[in-house]
Amino acid sequence: MNKFTLLFAILAVFMVSCGGSSSENADAPPPKSMVENAEASEDPMANKGVGPIESLTLAPEIDQAMAAEGKEIFESLCTACHKADKKFIGPSPQGIMSRRSPEWIMNMILNPEEMVKSDPIAKKLLVEYNMAPMANQNLTEDQARKVLEYFRTLE
Repeated sequence: MNKFTLLFAILAVFMVSCGGSSSENADAPPPKSMVENAEASEDPMANKGVGPIESLTLAPEIDQAMAAEGKEIFESLCTACHKADKKFIGPSPQGIMSRRSPEWIMNMILNPEEMVKSDPIAKKLLVEYNMAPMANQNLTEDQARKVLEYFRTLE
C-alpha cells in the first residue's frame, strides 16, 4: 500500500468516526441564548421548580438526626461534583437555603433532567457550570428531604 492510499484510508476512518447524527443532540442542554432569555427578574425564593414537590413547610428547628442522615447521603452520592463549602463541578450547597426555596431544592435533587429543561434558574446554573448537568441519583423524597435538612446546617 502506498503512502497516498494509507493517508486516504486514515483520513476516511477519521471522518467517519467523527460524524454523528442530529438525533444524538436531541437531549442536549439548552443553548446559551435560550438561557439568557429566561426571566431574569424572577424571585428565586418564589420559584418552586419543576417536579413532584409543590409545597414544603420546614420546622423552625433543624432536625439533627435527619440532617446527619442527609449528610451521609450527600457525602456518599454528591461529593464527586459538590463540595459543602466551595464551588466545584457543581455549586456549593452552603447558603442555598437563603438563595432557593425548599421546594426548588427538592425538585432539583429529585428531577434534575426536567429542571434544566424547564426551570430558568436551573438553565442559568447549567451554563454557569460549563453545561455539566446534575446527575439524577434517583433519591426517594425521604432521602432528598434528609439532604435538604443537612443543607439547613450549612447556612
